[in-house]
Amino acid sequence: MSTRSYRVASAIRSSIPQAARLARRREKAKYASQFLMQAACHLASGLQGESLEEPFSETLRVSENASDSNCYKEIWPLIERPGFLARRLHQIHVSLFAELCATFRMTPLQYSLLSALAVLDEADQTTLARAVALDRTTTTGALKRLESRGLLQRVTSAQDRRAQVCRMTAEGAALLSAMEASARAAHEATVEALNADERATFLELLKRVVSAHAGRRAENLRES
Repeated sequence: MSTRSYRVASAIRSSIPQAARLARRREKAKYASQFLMQAACHLASGLQGESLEEPFSETLRVSENASDSNCYKEIWPLIERPGFLARRLHQIHVSLFAELCATFRMTPLQYSLLSALAVLDEADQTTLARAVALDRTTTTGALKRLESRGLLQRVTSAQDRRAQVCRMTAEGAALLSAMEASARAAHEATVEALNADERATFLELLKRVVSAHAGRRAENLRES
């Protein structure tokens, strides 16, 4: 076993007693420890294709009692978690967007950047990153790809030589206009299970939740 696998397995193994103590108060000690041991086994054994060796395989061995394996699901099912549902809805929308906008070879992020530039006329990369709620590194990469297709221009700012100002080209404006119907269709398909009133309510609730966390900037929330 490599040093890296040893550290990971040891770190997760050390958390099992603590989780068991906390869960015991709720009479769920064995369920919590089994869940953590399952996670430890998957994580440690998956590192660089390595298998667990003694004493870790014995320490992290999961109970063979099949009836206990589903107890964690009863405590808090994924389908009841707002974060999980938000991530799943994002996956669904990205899939629909890719399907309906395939002709234009545009990602939702790139489409958002062009849409923001259509409103702002021109903006530096930091402003655009904030507009689309992403970190600057990810935004800069997307802008470079749009620039390579001739859909926008990046020039050095006259006010700040360290900053890059972005402007949409005529080709970019034409593409944005051409794909608007398809992009709208992707958004509509995302919520097609709801009627008009439900969609309006859903959007208002989403806006309220997002607004309540407006201070959480993307720069501090780099996604893996």
